[in-house]
Amino acid sequence: MLRYAMSLSIAVWSASGVRAAEPVPAVAAKISYHTQVRPLFQQNCQGCHQPARSLGGYLMTTHAELFKKGDRDKPGVVAGKPELSFLLEQIRAKDGKAEMPKAKEPLPEAQYRIIQDWIVQGAIDDTPASATAALVDAEHPPVYQSMPVIPSLAFSPDGQTLAIAGYHEVLLHKGDGTSTAPIGRLIGLSERIQSLAFSPDGKLLAVSGGDPSRFGELQIWDVAKQKLRVSIPVTSDTVYGVSWSPDGTRVACGCADNTIRAFDIKTGQQVLFGGAHADWVMATAFSQDGQHLVSVSRDRSVKLTEVTTQRFVDNVTSITPGALKGGLLAIDLRPTKTKTMAKPAPDTPGAPPRVYDELLVAGADGVPRLYKMHREAKRVIGDDANRVREYERLPGRIYSLKFNREGNLFAAGSSLDGTGELRVYEVDSGKRVSKFEGVTTPIYAVSFHPEGKVVASAGFDGLVRLNDPMTGKLIKEFAPIAVGKK
Repeated sequence: MLRYAMSLSIAVWSASGVRAAEPVPAVAAKISYHTQVRPLFQQNCQGCHQPARSLGGYLMTTHAELFKKGDRDKPGVVAGKPELSFLLEQIRAKDGKAEMPKAKEPLPEAQYRIIQDWIVQGAIDDTPASATAALVDAEHPPVYQSMPVIPSLAFSPDGQTLAIAGYHEVLLHKGDGTSTAPIGRLIGLSERIQSLAFSPDGKLLAVSGGDPSRFGELQIWDVAKQKLRVSIPVTSDTVYGVSWSPDGTRVACGCADNTIRAFDIKTGQQVLFGGAHADWVMATAFSQDGQHLVSVSRDRSVKLTEVTTQRFVDNVTSITPGALKGGLLAIDLRPTKTKTMAKPAPDTPGAPPRVYDELLVAGADGVPRLYKMHREAKRVIGDDANRVREYERLPGRIYSLKFNREGNLFAAGSSLDGTGELRVYEVDSGKRVSKFEGVTTPIYAVSFHPEGKVVASAGFDGLVRLNDPMTGKLIKEFAPIAVGKK
């Protein structure tokens, strides 16, 4: 990420000791800002140089901002003059290192040349009018012409705050639904917000999203200060299924390039990469001890990865064709099932006993299933030995499910043909506890209040509903943001 800081000079010293400008190679082809340069800035720089987090006093989210000075009092770009463009000093590699992107490998030479050649050619903005979007930041918050589809929401661990995904932002409301307007608006770079999750202590909020087919982004917000602490560019498409490690030091997400990734939230460094899936990874969950990460994908599988070694361990579900009827979209770890296995998994003789983790998964076929995370029986082709229980089918696809804090109940929401349904079940008996009233829209997001007396849900119509999980009765329904107003 391109921060204004002291960097290596773009000039070189001649043999006579006279400082001379570095020769610029001839430019062979016209460089497009919109299709070639801007995507490089989005993927490598804008995480740190956006209105919500302008490190070095320098912004890179608009063409006009690129020409301004940052804290070093040097213009980032000077049209036609690469030797005066401080941006090039920051990204230029020497001895295999560059000042920027911060804490990352230097840009490949070919990408550096694209940016340099664009500056040599006059740093022209060729963005078509149809692609120019209105500026969205804290000073220019989104104005909604209709209610936004809500793909994710979550209660804070203390139940005081309900975070709701919006357009370019996360809307913060009081956890009891009594606030008539948001008590906070976390406005960032990503147009799409796909998932969000509070840290175990509730002080931070992890948000995954991005712009489709442009960039993915992982955001870490300080909830009390409503300040963006970390922005991490991730792949060239939106990212999904954010989850926290139990100690609150790492955040994982699923990606549309079929990978899973995890990052250290203090440094932004990637600490886990997994490529075992064959389709988009839609959700992730850490084990209770933080040693493993579970992921679900549109490829119909649940996969187990060891965090420290980044090693793919096992398919939690059966991989026999037809065992699962569609892609998986949701996962949640059972919070209180903490007994110890009688013996270690058969593939690791001599290993110490593992914690007995259970997880709930669901997706396209509308059937929630409870699984043991770790295999105890010898694998047999075609088996589904880790499965503990299968629950009744909900109509349509299940996009979200959530355990209560005690782990004895779970809520699941589904979507089918423009309508939706939300139910609560007893985990161990499989008994249906309730079916929620007032739900007439596809449900994409579900969250249990920590006290267990309320379930929040939302989806296609943009309204948030609070229901009693034991009776299904509607307690409250509200719009998280006013239409047509800032």
